[in-house]
Amino acid sequence: MNVGLAENIIIVTGAQNVAEGQVVPVAMVGAHLPNGMKISKGKLRGVASNGMLCSAQELKLDLEKLPEEQKTGIFILPSDTPVGIPAKDVLGLNDVVLEFELTANRADCFSVFGLVREIAAITGNKPHFPEIKVNEDDNTKLNDIFSVEIADPDLCSRFSTRMLKNVKIGPSPEWMQQRLEGAGIRSINNVVDVTNFVMIELGHPMHAYDYDKITGKKLIARRAIEGEELHTLDDTSRKAKGEMLVIADSEKAAGLAGIMGGFETEITDTTTTVVLESADFYGPCIRRTARACGLSSEASGRFERGVDSETTIKALDRAAQLLQEMGACTVCEGIVDVYPNPKQANYVTFTPEQINNHLGTNIAKDVMLNIITSVGFDVTKDENDEITVKVPSWRNDVTCMADISEEIARLHGFDKIKSTLPNGVSMQGTQSAKQTFIDKVKASLSSQGLYETISFALTNEETFNKLNIPQDSPLRKAVPIMNPLSDEYPLVRTTLLSSIFDNLARNLARKNDDVALFEVGSVFFPKALPVTELPDEVVKIAGAITGRRNAQGWNQTNDMVDFYDAKGIIEELFANLRVTRYTVEAGTHYAMHPGKTALFKKGRDVIATVGEVHPAVLSAYGITKPVYIFELDATTVMKYMAKDLKYKALPKYPATSRDLAMLVDVDVNA
Repeated sequence: MNVGLAENIIIVTGAQNVAEGQVVPVAMVGAHLPNGMKISKGKLRGVASNGMLCSAQELKLDLEKLPEEQKTGIFILPSDTPVGIPAKDVLGLNDVVLEFELTANRADCFSVFGLVREIAAITGNKPHFPEIKVNEDDNTKLNDIFSVEIADPDLCSRFSTRMLKNVKIGPSPEWMQQRLEGAGIRSINNVVDVTNFVMIELGHPMHAYDYDKITGKKLIARRAIEGEELHTLDDTSRKAKGEMLVIADSEKAAGLAGIMGGFETEITDTTTTVVLESADFYGPCIRRTARACGLSSEASGRFERGVDSETTIKALDRAAQLLQEMGACTVCEGIVDVYPNPKQANYVTFTPEQINNHLGTNIAKDVMLNIITSVGFDVTKDENDEITVKVPSWRNDVTCMADISEEIARLHGFDKIKSTLPNGVSMQGTQSAKQTFIDKVKASLSSQGLYETISFALTNEETFNKLNIPQDSPLRKAVPIMNPLSDEYPLVRTTLLSSIFDNLARNLARKNDDVALFEVGSVFFPKALPVTELPDEVVKIAGAITGRRNAQGWNQTNDMVDFYDAKGIIEELFANLRVTRYTVEAGTHYAMHPGKTALFKKGRDVIATVGEVHPAVLSAYGITKPVYIFELDATTVMKYMAKDLKYKALPKYPATSRDLAMLVDVDVNA
């Protein structure tokens, strides 16, 4: 064998797939293989062997990324591979992979181009990008045979396509496979690999369709029809929801926009005509769809953070250029580009003085301008120290002067910014009347043995049913959340009792039988549905008690709490808040037992409601013991608090007591 030395050597192998003239990886005597084996000189069938021919498994290559013929036997290298060079250089195992930890706001850095721009600015160099140039060598005019429609421009701002003909499906060049592998992407075929390569390079996801499988020769970006079935590339049949965005042809959905393509239009070995898609989809919609379907991909992650709509054409041209250079296609004439509302450039105006005041620095104006222009900002105005810059289309995170100061600070160097004391006079803060009131409420309830809870202000329609809230009650008109944390909590709460009962049921389910808790929090009421303006935020106070009145002990009885314990909590609270001259009368409440509910009133205002929980509510939450709850409106209670505490001198004369007997009508409440 020729291994690049002065003389050939003899290596004995029993592999069946070797032949004269092949180039293969060789482990010489003394070499250590990745699988732990050390190569030593030996004899095989009586013949001295000076090394070993290696298989993919012995080299510990990723078998999943190799074609079937390379998974077994000796690993055969391309015939033009130079002899005598280290195998790790040929196999791309000697490459360096840099891993960046990126924040979600820097969507532009989820690409090689974006990182190059940043590194060039940091090092003071000029970035160099490959020239993107396409030779449209096929006379077919794309606009004559294909069209694109955006049915929902709020979810898809731009949709661009380009067509490739005479496509030859095959493996990608070794260099592309290695770069994709370094980025954690499995090589599939040249067309799919190129779309992934462009996504990594430019940061713009793409998708490829088999043109012959597109019904009506038209692609439509539209909302899914509720329950519409879609067979995705992971060989899974899914039912789409109405708020999802799909890419469809004239008859059916052909893919989940920005997430995964459809099985029906998949690129296969028989594909000869390809339609490349490059679009800009609404990030929150893609995020919700990905979460609902349990699908997360490199493409969806980029759309969620926001892509540059001005890059769609560049991505198409780059993909066509790469495939053309491989000799894998011809490029049709023209591009179909639908862009109903072109993105308007963003401009930010600032002065060097504003930046320096904001940062606490003394950076010169020319230094600021050099920094800003190095990361792609164009200076459109520079008069009387007032500077206006045009924000690059790829920087969705820059909207105001504070963002410009951040750019200047990080590129100038945080280590160069000296620590200084803040200018000005520090002012002594004070609490508002509302904050003071809430603190007093918490102190009073805590002193009576209740534990404070803090809950998410989220709920769902089923909670309204559990709480026995009437269908026509304003409490059912809750503010819907456009992007809920989960499908279980799509609404903002209108009552604290939803949180109180959730916490109560959770404690009882864990054998914590003696519970006394309260919450002070906000509930929200929309002015109208659908929501067009901010809802009203109202502070409420609610609590619940159940179980023993006193902690278990040898000197304590096992008396259980009752209605009067809950009533006493409110009376003590009002005493601490100096709310006086109220009346208590029987009343009703949706979650309380009829006939076991009391209303605390001042005039016509109900300032508190106390009662035993309705049996239907207890049953809905799986609670089998009596529970007593109370609910107050903070604003109403504050209205009747004694604002000023007035002191009186002790009486001069001793007190006297009298017995007083009165006759009242039997109908008068006690």
